[in-house]
Amino acid sequence: MSRKSVSLVGLVILCCHASLTEQRLQGIFKDPKEPIDERVKDLLGKMNLEEKVGQMTQIERKNASAEVLKSYFIGSVLSGGGSTPKVNATVKEWVDMVNGMQQASLSTRLGIPMIYGIDAVHGHNNVMNATIFPHNVGLGVTRDPQLLKEIGAATALEVRATGIPYAFAPCIAVCRDPRWGRCYESYSEDHRIVQQLTEIIDGLQGEAKTDMKGMPYVNGKTKVAGSSKHYVGDGGTVKGINENNTIVDDSALYGMHMAAYVNSVAKGIATIMASYSSINGVKMHAHKQLLTDYLKGKLGFKGFIISDWEGIDRITSPAHSNYSYSIQASINAGIDMVMVPYNYTEFYDGLIDLVKKNAIPMSRIDDAVSRILRVKFAMGLFENPLGDYSLINEVGSQKHRELARQAVRKSLVLLKNGKPGNPPILPLPKNAGKIVVAGSHANNLGYQCGGWTIEWQGVSGNNWTAGTTILDGIKATVDKRTKVVYKKKPSDTYSSKGKMDYGIVVVGEVPYAETNGDSQNLTIPAPGPAVIENVCKETKCVVIIVSGRPVVIEPYVDKIDALVAAWLPGSEGQGVADVLFGDYGFTGKLARTWFKRVDQLPMNYGDPKYDPLFPFGFGLETKPIPPTKKPEL
Repeated sequence: MSRKSVSLVGLVILCCHASLTEQRLQGIFKDPKEPIDERVKDLLGKMNLEEKVGQMTQIERKNASAEVLKSYFIGSVLSGGGSTPKVNATVKEWVDMVNGMQQASLSTRLGIPMIYGIDAVHGHNNVMNATIFPHNVGLGVTRDPQLLKEIGAATALEVRATGIPYAFAPCIAVCRDPRWGRCYESYSEDHRIVQQLTEIIDGLQGEAKTDMKGMPYVNGKTKVAGSSKHYVGDGGTVKGINENNTIVDDSALYGMHMAAYVNSVAKGIATIMASYSSINGVKMHAHKQLLTDYLKGKLGFKGFIISDWEGIDRITSPAHSNYSYSIQASINAGIDMVMVPYNYTEFYDGLIDLVKKNAIPMSRIDDAVSRILRVKFAMGLFENPLGDYSLINEVGSQKHRELARQAVRKSLVLLKNGKPGNPPILPLPKNAGKIVVAGSHANNLGYQCGGWTIEWQGVSGNNWTAGTTILDGIKATVDKRTKVVYKKKPSDTYSSKGKMDYGIVVVGEVPYAETNGDSQNLTIPAPGPAVIENVCKETKCVVIIVSGRPVVIEPYVDKIDALVAAWLPGSEGQGVADVLFGDYGFTGKLARTWFKRVDQLPMNYGDPKYDPLFPFGFGLETKPIPPTKKPEL
């Protein structure tokens, strides 16, 4: 046989091999008509160890170069709080960034798309000009599952509009102590309200028509994969200290803290995030009994469990002091995807090494990757991996802002309306002669949105996003002839200097998130108390508290004519004015106990020594003022 003939035969063999290889790589997993678990099984069988470990790795966007995504087969990328493509990034720039990363993932050997995740905990809160809804502490007041479903759908649409298919929400913690810095992320101290409001999952992911039996469910390109968090018991830590130990018996653990996870699994929640905290001394990130035996076993959860930010590092004290042990303990306990987010080479190499040493069985890796792939298939990520530019105008749409404004109105709680022996003063007349609006929170969009807004710890001021301050809302509502005077910090003689019909004082907490919000005193920061004193001593006054939880207000209640808990209302301050001036009535009922003194804490409805300032479920009501008819000409 000639050398030329041999070369032709060799070429034919190579072409056939290449064709077979391509056919093998295509396989069942590329076919959306095949059952999800068949696609998972097919793709898993084609993956090597390095590709599997890559799928279990989630890195921060700052590290997510095309080279890193391809070299390490990264399964997921996230934006941490405040991590954006650039300062004041446009929606298009978000989509460009995510799509660029996705193109790198699609160019790997198997073309497995990465899943981009972000904290969208009260709207798409990292993104400039997005709609910012009230934080969960206010939404719990509404006790309105349908409203929550609509908020979930609006949030999902705005998240998808930036090219992102995965939101770390909802938080379904049952906050039992307002000293906890994350209490505003909780709907209520009552697990039944939290369970009711898991309806937000149907908005985020789409409504599953039947019990999903633990299978992840994401219905189409305008929905996102959700993440119920933080599993489990994060709202019950000792003294409300963030990441602390939760000491509970089985009744409290499974009857209270676990309850909303049962609802979440039935609704097809795609992912569940482990808590930093511990249960009876065992770190949740290493709690095999609760992660694997109970959640995956008894509850039948088939999505994936994701760690919190550097969550596995904190299994040891000090954090990261024995990282190899942390990897081994967390993965064997049941964590499927690790939010690394920076030391990805250390995690990647360490996990591979532990598998090769048989410290982590291959079966555990295969289970984790199967769960991750199952979610990606369920959400249609293989068929539609790229962001859709046609959705860009959904971010901050007027329809979503109207929904947020409605949520503000329904989340307000009227705690006092008139001094003893005097008539109620709310709703206020729109045609009052002169109204002074005072306080640090009256004209500060950042303060009324709170933490987890633009930056992780929140921001101050009005220049970073679109929205309406409470002051703007008041000015837009009153009669044109009514004089509205704004004094951020009026002096102690201000009230006596000029005749005022009413004073509206807006004070409260400055923004915070997580441990930075832990407080053992829960006082209103200065100059809030002085502003209340200065305005209310000679003027009929309404005090509006902007806070992430009940705070100490008992010393001021007698001096106040009307008292409103506005929580953290978000970007639509007009909703506050809507109710103050009677376009709508007050309807909200406390979803949290309002204590008298911090030495009473923790104190929750049903406790033996229950002696609150305002009890769980309290809330005065007002009727809307019918609009006056214009005289016929």
